[in-house]
Amino acid sequence: MRYGEATVTVVDPRSYMTYQPFLPEAAAGSISPRHVVVPLRRVLPKAEVLTGRVTTIDQDRKVATVAPLVGEAYELPFDYLVIALGAVSRTFPIPGLAENGIGMKGVEEAIGLRNHVLEQLDKADSTTDEEIRRKALTFVFIGGGFAGAETVGEVEDMARDAAKYYPNVKREDMRFVLVDVADKILPEVGPKLGAWGKEHLESRGVEVYLKTGMDSCVDGHVVLNNGLEVDASTIVWTAGVKPNPALARFNLPLGPRGHVDTAATLQVQGTDYIWAAGDNAQIPDLVARAAGNENAWCPPNAQHALRQAKVLGDNVISGMRGFPQREYKHANKGAVAGLGLHKGVAMIVMGKMKIKLKGRLAWYMHRGYHGMAMPTFNRKIRVFADWTLGMFLKREVVSLGAIENPREEFYEAASPVSARAAAPADKDDAKAAKAKA
Repeated sequence: MRYGEATVTVVDPRSYMTYQPFLPEAAAGSISPRHVVVPLRRVLPKAEVLTGRVTTIDQDRKVATVAPLVGEAYELPFDYLVIALGAVSRTFPIPGLAENGIGMKGVEEAIGLRNHVLEQLDKADSTTDEEIRRKALTFVFIGGGFAGAETVGEVEDMARDAAKYYPNVKREDMRFVLVDVADKILPEVGPKLGAWGKEHLESRGVEVYLKTGMDSCVDGHVVLNNGLEVDASTIVWTAGVKPNPALARFNLPLGPRGHVDTAATLQVQGTDYIWAAGDNAQIPDLVARAAGNENAWCPPNAQHALRQAKVLGDNVISGMRGFPQREYKHANKGAVAGLGLHKGVAMIVMGKMKIKLKGRLAWYMHRGYHGMAMPTFNRKIRVFADWTLGMFLKREVVSLGAIENPREEFYEAASPVSARAAAPADKDDAKAAKAKA
């Protein structure tokens, strides 16, 4: 755009963007969590970045209501609107899930999962209670897609490596369970590579249960609908995603699953000033439809989202200047997945030919593709530096669980209630304590 032609305002409850394909590696400690996020104010210096949430959109007045982190909500006028809220974890009303489940949609959850798993090893190594020990060393993962398979692979790899430093914990003491309602895992890479991925995880001691769901997990007692019951301190939920539920408040045309109904030009149906892209948009897959699949939609993955963003940006400027809109059209380039250090699967599409790789070579493809796709040159360098250092230095296995409640220890020390509790309740108690001393 020309200088002063427009003001671009970004509203987001977080001041950074997360590259989600790297979350499993962040959870395993292969990449620093700070390196899988991109600070918005740094990479968008010419944009106005507001930290808050859009609560309502008045399309007649072209005004959005913004609720900041602190203070009262205010109205923000706009001429053109881009809806890119992404997706959230798709959950079900399973008893105990909200209280005990751990998601994998944000870097906070990846950090929390890593600290939690290492904390369980600390507990198991330090207790003499066999029941507590068994529960601490049982890890259940629900969902066998990319997120679930990659996370269980990375976490199992980390736990196996960390066990070397715990004299009372061995890999044989741990139990990893992967559950999916489908009849295969990693459906994105095809049935053959998915079957290999399943066999590979099972060879590492991961129990894989297909065509199986979870009925409940109250107090960590996991009940599967195949009759299996286990007590687990770690329950990771990666059973798919759904569009951000905030979309329902914006009075936009939505598809049957809650996505914004979007044309191939990325314009929201029935409007000429609203665009949508990414996981919250229902966008027709023109390549698949040309091949005969009339009901094909673009899948919610980084491969499409990154490319949709470029077309969307061009189309917004075209809309401002009265030029025609360009349709989004992208042929699938394949899929890659990492299952731990030096282990992975990859399907590369080259025209009508599909190249299928597994093992170390596929792992290199996984790292190479996502390393280059990582936004900003700064973050690319940092991610590759983490990988390079990991070749020569041992993996960090320290748990920083206290980081989730950093003020707890200070509060205990400074709280008047704690001081009163530590002191004798009255004079008689004081005398008794003195006499006892």
